[in-house]
Amino acid sequence: MVLKSLSDLRNIVAGGPVRKLVLAAAQDEQSLGAVIRAWKDNLIEPILIGDKEGIQNICASHNYDIAGIRIIHEPNMDMAVEMSVKMVSNKQADVLMKGKVGTSTLLKCVLNREWGLRTGNLLSHIALFEVDTYPKVIAVTDVAMNIAPNLQDKIAIINNSVSCLIKIGYHLPKVAILGAVEMVNENMEATLHAALLSKMYQRDQIRNCIIDGPLAFDNAVSIESARLKGIRSEVAGDTDILLMPDIEVGNVLYKSLVFFAKAKVASVILGASVPIVLTSRSDSEQAKYDSILLSAAASK
Repeated sequence: MVLKSLSDLRNIVAGGPVRKLVLAAAQDEQSLGAVIRAWKDNLIEPILIGDKEGIQNICASHNYDIAGIRIIHEPNMDMAVEMSVKMVSNKQADVLMKGKVGTSTLLKCVLNREWGLRTGNLLSHIALFEVDTYPKVIAVTDVAMNIAPNLQDKIAIINNSVSCLIKIGYHLPKVAILGAVEMVNENMEATLHAALLSKMYQRDQIRNCIIDGPLAFDNAVSIESARLKGIRSEVAGDTDILLMPDIEVGNVLYKSLVFFAKAKVASVILGASVPIVLTSRSDSEQAKYDSILLSAAASK
């Protein structure tokens, strides 16, 4: 199965058990709106941890009926995050979501050695985009966690991303390793990494996916561009996952798709014991809602 749109996530989640989601520092307007909408759609069971008065004031201002939602009053943000992470660590919740708290504060608790959500895997970010000019949903990784991933980091990012897509129904997702050009250039590290990753795939060192690279962005997403450049590839023009060379390229592409292409997006952090909804402050309520659905679908 391949997602044609982000709305397909709702069908995946609706077909499975209702996941418990804990919102850390829940007094955040857009996050609350997305969580309550997913709850009303019977797709998640939320637990709100944060300043109770702040949560209730936001809900009252939007006429949200939150009768039946569990609220745990903890006005101290650090303590609210710690309680949220411990709840997930103790199997009392299936998904963690960031509310009105800094990313570094949340991740510090996630990586706590005693009661955090460590698995030994690298944490990485994945974003699924629905773009009008592409025939299916396309994933972009990593745009938010790993600044300048080395070869081993990129292997871990691929494995995280492939595992996520398999959990939501994909079979052998196609991974394009991006560079500025589609030829190996010894002066361009991204192309050297791409060639190594492609060869590792061919030798079964990376499994459960199809990998090709280096590919430039145009031939990764356009069959016509690949044809004109004489590229023979199972991935070119039919990519499911775009692996970024570094965080700067990824972040620019992410924001270009959202602000210029008006793409819809869902994103989560992978590599912890559960998916983490850690969206940007500039992401819309719809993006947060779709990210909740992605996290619920990937929390199998």
